[in-house]
Amino acid sequence: MARKEVIIALDEGTTNAKAVALDNAGKVLVSFSRPLAIQTLHEGWVEQSADLLVDASVDVLSKAIAAVGAGNVAALAISNQRETAVGWYRDNGRPLAAALTWQCSRTAEFCQSLRQEGKEAQIKAVTGLPVAPLFSASKMRWLLESVPNGFALAEQGDICLGTVDSWLLWKLTGGKKFCCDYSNAARTQLLNLHSATWDDGMLALFGIPRSALPDIRPSSGLFGHTSGCKGIPDGIPIMAMIGDSHAALFAHGLGAMGCVKATYGTGSSVMVPVSSAQCDVSALATTVAWHDGDQLVYALEGNIPHTGDAVAWILESTGLDLCPPAEQAQQLSEFPASVDSSLGVYFVPALTGLGAPWWDESARGIICGLSRGVKRAHLVRAALESITYQIADVVMSMRQHSEFSLTALMVDGGPTKNDWLLQYQADLLGCPVMRSDVAELSAVGAALLARKALLQLSVNDLGHYLPAHSIYQPDAYKHERLRKNYEEWNQAVRSVLSN
Repeated sequence: MARKEVIIALDEGTTNAKAVALDNAGKVLVSFSRPLAIQTLHEGWVEQSADLLVDASVDVLSKAIAAVGAGNVAALAISNQRETAVGWYRDNGRPLAAALTWQCSRTAEFCQSLRQEGKEAQIKAVTGLPVAPLFSASKMRWLLESVPNGFALAEQGDICLGTVDSWLLWKLTGGKKFCCDYSNAARTQLLNLHSATWDDGMLALFGIPRSALPDIRPSSGLFGHTSGCKGIPDGIPIMAMIGDSHAALFAHGLGAMGCVKATYGTGSSVMVPVSSAQCDVSALATTVAWHDGDQLVYALEGNIPHTGDAVAWILESTGLDLCPPAEQAQQLSEFPASVDSSLGVYFVPALTGLGAPWWDESARGIICGLSRGVKRAHLVRAALESITYQIADVVMSMRQHSEFSLTALMVDGGPTKNDWLLQYQADLLGCPVMRSDVAELSAVGAALLARKALLQLSVNDLGHYLPAHSIYQPDAYKHERLRKNYEEWNQAVRSVLSN
């Protein structure tokens, strides 16, 4: 192996921290993963230990570095769960509180007050994002409210507020660097999408001092060097940081128009590149896809809180979670195929509310259409179908955008290992579904951006590093038949809406 050609990408997700080492051809050499715990102390509250996010990340990085040899590592790259907010004291790096994850809806009341005050149109026009507790700004406000003199300390620069990328960078560089990338900044609801800077009006509206926020940098470029982390040699450059969904979109096709990306994880992000920040589709977010070091690229996106999480809930509720993981995966493939339909059962997994295109954090989940003949297989099938219906909801909203086109749905994430799920998705949408043959797609995207900066390449130069895809072609007859199912799904969704 040639020296200094391996890039190790840290993919810090909601349920796992994973380090993936890629060689100079972009192939995965080794991968190490460590699970992450989630706490739900109250209804709608979802949090994680900020320290454990770092501990798990450093652990998997150190293992990957040891596996390939520190002398072979050219750079690190980071992709991260988005919108999750972390606050810490600048002098000692101690967290203010737990990290408030993207699923957390504890700030729903504050968000509702913004709507009642008529602020939503202004916020959407400036940031591209609808008002929702999903985004980081209201969470950052809550963190400052949770500690004595929080706002004053933040104003003085004694408190740092950031997304997970900036928290990890701070720790990996020994507190020397406090930065985030454009893609993560765009998810805070504090970035002016048109000027690509922190917006004074949004800072005032949410009560967030500029002095508490990180510097914003391109997703591809030097962020700092490792320093003082056990198991990680000092001096390794960190050459890319990007939100995980954005990284997956980049790794699918480098931002090719017409390729819509859906990441199937705990929740899902459906994202498509667009040429500008202008968007008249109120139900969707306009965001920064990435800054590749040369230019800012925009995207249209819908965020869904509970997709893989809906399946996990069904597994727990039916006792299937007690089976070994391999057996669970087998049952998730066999159960839905063992029955002809869900027998009229629809599961709307609004477990902490509904995201795009409904944006109703007060909505709560429902299983409807139960009859005496319904068995466990029908419930599992309904949970998997709910993923495809929610993805379709966002795609239908995207069709309202003048620039939107759909040539294929590019998919990634753990649930996409389920062939039945992807065929159902293809039949429902009536378009090809293309699954990446590499599971670690967010890591691949971050590594591609790091390699671009290291070797001073163009985006087109990265084409031969892209992983291959498996294709699921739609069945035209089934597509027509599923129109009725989709109508019934929408009726079920409307029954849980709070307004």
